[in-house]
Amino acid sequence: MAKKSIHYKGHTFDVSYEILNPKEHVDIVILHGWGSNKALMKGAFGALMSGFRHIYIDLPGFGNSTAPMCMESEDYARIVELLLVEINGKKDIVMGHSFGGKVATLLEPELLVLLSSAGIVLPKSWKVKAKIALYKMLKFAQIERIRDYFVAEDAKKLTRQMYETFKTVVNEDFQDIFASFPNRALVCWGREDQATPLHAGEKIASLIPDAKFIEYEGDHYFFLQHAKSISNQIEKEYLDLLERH
Repeated sequence: MAKKSIHYKGHTFDVSYEILNPKEHVDIVILHGWGSNKALMKGAFGALMSGFRHIYIDLPGFGNSTAPMCMESEDYARIVELLLVEINGKKDIVMGHSFGGKVATLLEPELLVLLSSAGIVLPKSWKVKAKIALYKMLKFAQIERIRDYFVAEDAKKLTRQMYETFKTVVNEDFQDIFASFPNRALVCWGREDQATPLHAGEKIASLIPDAKFIEYEGDHYFFLQHAKSISNQIEKEYLDLLERH
């Protein structure tokens, strides 16, 4: 594990990363989802795809990386790019799970791999809408102690700064960004995913002009059980890209 200090928008981010297979020449950057860290992704894929140099990153605010400011997904992508410059990393392949999928898409790699990616804003239920409306009224009345009752489980342990980031990124609609993605994409999804439902994955794959969609058994973390199959698909897709060129 290593760290680099990245200077961005007047702030310093200490970004933790780890590189496997350092002598290989094709890079795969692997990004975790919201509330997770690089250890989860390394545990799934670290022993696979030995022909690629793996770059695992703790996104700012997670794992061992700091986040001194509120951010949007675009900020995360630019910080990852700055880190890659520092470590001579390339955007040959970028794989992202959930929130990490949005960051991966913004990086515009040669081959994009999405694992149950966020980016399609789903309609809120009447119950959620009612909770939001009530929270806003109570917040206006300065009754802040009830905040933990209303916020999402993913957000309860966040600093207020990261909570503001959370509120921003969950409402980002990436449909136009997916539709304008210029390169090849492999979109993988769990059939039983409740966090980012299967139909969201089908929508993303339909928006990206050059995309392949594969369903797997499992939930939002389906890749933990299917890492070998996904890795084989990635290797095949990258080889196909080389043959195209």
